[in-house]
Amino acid sequence: MESNVGSRWDTAYEWKAVALLALGFGLVGIDRFMIMPLFPVMMTDLHLDYQDLGHITGALSVAWGFSAMFMGNLSDRIGHRKVIIPAIVMFSLLAGLSGLATGVGTLILIRTVMGFAEGAFTPASIVATLDASKPTRHGRNIGIQQMALPLFGLGLAPILVTQLLKFLPWHSIFAIVSIPGLIVAFLLWKVLRNTRASTSAEHTVTHDAAEHKWTEVFRYRNIPLNILGMLCWLTCLVVLSALFPSYLVDYLHLGMQQMGYVLSAIGFGGTLGTLVMPALSDRLGRKPVMILSVIGAAVFLVLLARTGPNPTMLFTYLMLTLLFVFSMITLTVGPLSAESVPVKLMSTASGLVVGIGEVFGGGVAPVIAGYVAKHFGIQYIMYLGFVALAVGLVVTLCLKETAPSRLRAQPAAVTP
Repeated sequence: MESNVGSRWDTAYEWKAVALLALGFGLVGIDRFMIMPLFPVMMTDLHLDYQDLGHITGALSVAWGFSAMFMGNLSDRIGHRKVIIPAIVMFSLLAGLSGLATGVGTLILIRTVMGFAEGAFTPASIVATLDASKPTRHGRNIGIQQMALPLFGLGLAPILVTQLLKFLPWHSIFAIVSIPGLIVAFLLWKVLRNTRASTSAEHTVTHDAAEHKWTEVFRYRNIPLNILGMLCWLTCLVVLSALFPSYLVDYLHLGMQQMGYVLSAIGFGGTLGTLVMPALSDRLGRKPVMILSVIGAAVFLVLLARTGPNPTMLFTYLMLTLLFVFSMITLTVGPLSAESVPVKLMSTASGLVVGIGEVFGGGVAPVIAGYVAKHFGIQYIMYLGFVALAVGLVVTLCLKETAPSRLRAQPAAVTP
């Protein structure tokens, strides 16, 4: 394929690729989260309970994490096209197959394999987005691509599927949502390029296009820091998504409709955070925006914890907290990981950060939060978020800057 680097940048290709990769990630969000609003109906038909829901969602998260760890490296070796397009086809078909599940066993199996496909898509799509983007637009374009998951999965999916339930059985809804994924896969097959390593090296701090063993990714300081940071951000996210509904109902005694209104702030805050802050980092630098985001998340988490049963204020503070949390997640899995390593390790780096964060942040953090809530009181889960952000602040202070706009005056080759 033709190189994007040169006297004239292929902006038309950049926007087509970013738009399609964003749609793909939005469909990941719908396929992953649509089961939540459908679950009350599915419980009756399939004789499921709340513990089954935990097993179903947990199996998908763990499969997603392990897949991201290993498939990122495969993407670096064979090219992102060969990972992204089959992954979209697979998770779209499996989302449709979820409607054919006859019990908890088949549902867990289907969702586990679906998680594997979505985990494969995630790091490859992040690097494909960077690869299609002009280096000075890395943050903005990654923000656009990552924004689609909270917007589609947490914002639009609950509205879409609950409206469809008025006209269709839940089995048919799963089948319908698989169709857009197959269309996006076809369009990506027509549009998406695999660029040369020498070209893609322009997107990294190292400008290194040589072959590397995957283990060398840990030599670059930002990668172990990003893994630790991801655990912090996901711990905060889990506290404010998994257990916060119970906090609102059981501790603040809000009604179900009020609770639903407050929780919708997660989708709005996540969308704004992924869209605005990474774009800002293209100008101000990744590190200053990360530091600002940690402090912003901490400030609004304090205000959230000190707010009583006032749905409007709870919505506002939750939205602003999640704006900064999603900002940190997006920058950590995207530019701060991929820009820090040689081109042959970009997907590997992003995949390890996503995967380890998903398995341990998505797996261990809920257990700790549940223990705190059960033994000390659910109001104390906020302290877990404060501790995570405190550790995260130390992590961000140790990061190396990777934004091209901040590195122009520095030497091209940067040591790990």
